[in-house]
Amino acid sequence: MSEHLNERQRPIEQPPPEAPPQERDTLWLITFSPTIWAAHFLLSYLAVSVWCAKVAGRSGELGDIRLAIGVLTLIALIGIALTGWRGWRKHTFGHATAPHDFDTPGDRHRFLGFATLLLSGLSFVATIFVALSMVFIRSCT
Repeated sequence: MSEHLNERQRPIEQPPPEAPPQERDTLWLITFSPTIWAAHFLLSYLAVSVWCAKVAGRSGELGDIRLAIGVLTLIALIGIALTGWRGWRKHTFGHATAPHDFDTPGDRHRFLGFATLLLSGLSFVATIFVALSMVFIRSCT
């Protein structure tokens, strides 16, 4: 009799329940991008203040420290982008769609990934704004 079932009567196959790759998610990944931005901010301004106080003098040019800040900015942006990519991978895990508001391990996993992705985007833009000060400011005065 089961051979005579038409398309409407066939049972729909449900995908197996998904489990996140990790047994327990932590909040550490969500803090990486803002921490990288804060370290970049602190190191940039400390480096320039030491440069102006000890090397170039009060009215000196920034010169080589601008290149060092550029390299530091590039390293920070790569770190933030990698953290954002990891957040994107966590966000797109499985087959569920947004919003991730159910109390399941999979939705918690995706929500933390989405929050990491958004914080990474914010940190990326903030890092660029910190670096822009080196583009427009050319001397210690």
